[in-house]
Amino acid sequence: MLDSNLFHYNGTTLSCDEASLAELARTFGTPLFVTSAKSLIDSYRVFELAFDALPHFTCYSVKANFNLSIIKTFAELGCGCDVNSGGELFRALQAGVSPNRIIFAGVGKKPEEIAYALESGVLMLKAESLSELKAINQIAGEHGKTASVAIRINPNVTAETHPYITTGDSKEKFGIDEAELPEVFALIRQLQNIRLIGLDMHIGSQIFDPEYYVAATEKLLTILNASKALGFVIEFLDIGGGFPVTYDPLKPATPIRHFAEKLIPMLLPTGVKVIFEPGRFLVANASVLLTKILYKKRNHTGKEFFVVDAGMTELIRPALYQSHHEIQSVTRHENTIIADVVGPVCESSDFFARHRAVPDAQEGELLAVMSSGAYAAVMSSNYNGRLRPAEVLVNGSEVKLVRKRETYEQLVQNELV
Repeated sequence: MLDSNLFHYNGTTLSCDEASLAELARTFGTPLFVTSAKSLIDSYRVFELAFDALPHFTCYSVKANFNLSIIKTFAELGCGCDVNSGGELFRALQAGVSPNRIIFAGVGKKPEEIAYALESGVLMLKAESLSELKAINQIAGEHGKTASVAIRINPNVTAETHPYITTGDSKEKFGIDEAELPEVFALIRQLQNIRLIGLDMHIGSQIFDPEYYVAATEKLLTILNASKALGFVIEFLDIGGGFPVTYDPLKPATPIRHFAEKLIPMLLPTGVKVIFEPGRFLVANASVLLTKILYKKRNHTGKEFFVVDAGMTELIRPALYQSHHEIQSVTRHENTIIADVVGPVCESSDFFARHRAVPDAQEGELLAVMSSGAYAAVMSSNYNGRLRPAEVLVNGSEVKLVRKRETYEQLVQNELV
């Protein structure tokens, strides 16, 4: 998606805020992730404004983009963090997030991660099985702690999204099935080192229809009433994230206010503080991936290819989810050509676009793969011995290098011969 305010053509050159993307490529090389700080801030403020009438606490879902400077940007705005591993917890703490503003999720936490979370003093651990509740209780006892926990409930709501990013269906690995809840509540009563403070759900990602949230929230409210009847004092209802963003202008995302209009009347009467976990919503359209056209070629059928220096090692979403990313030329071109935009990795799935009308740019020119702020750099890899790219953060005319490009030496620094 081309954000007319933050990614725009200044004359014939695409810019991020006041910084020329061509100049950034000359300075830092390609592939290069470029992020607009103003976009991060604006997205957070839009989200907060939508839910302003509801007592709530927003926790940025670190898995979407765990760059320290991005986490810090949200923390300085008052946002907490949702983490899914010891590594993400470490990153949040390194970025200056207060432990009591961090919630620790994840379906498979290792004992040492549970201990790390307890010793760090996170707000809560979200448990996803009876076995995990027992493990948290045991580890808390060994460390002389009482663990504040929320239980993640699988509401068995199948949202219309890609099957790889649906998380609220009973067929998936996430959460505790609602049928198990009587057993769960009975177990929690017996565990001496656990305090139940929250109920949690997450139904998936890129959910365009608010009615899926309505259906899942209705189930969560029924469980809230049941837990109160059993004497539990629930302080937090965690609705999760998954709110949509626009990748393809032909498929615009449902505005966040439409979700708020449905959810606020349901949640406000509970008197319980609501936690939201937006990730993609806050960062997806804040970044682009800059890449250089290495070669143009045509096969015997006339099919055109742009071979670029970025690939699935930098942005795997098209290969993994068949997802759409708009592609813009950094130098404006009026003419387009039907082509595949492909990377250098030795996989047929290494592409950014198939049979797409793209700007008719030439070898050596730059392309910007839009909406690359979420699930791009965090899912990057060294496959084919490729180096992870540099990342820069732009704020007006100010440009900061927030991740150095990897070196060949770093590729092998942990290996022993």
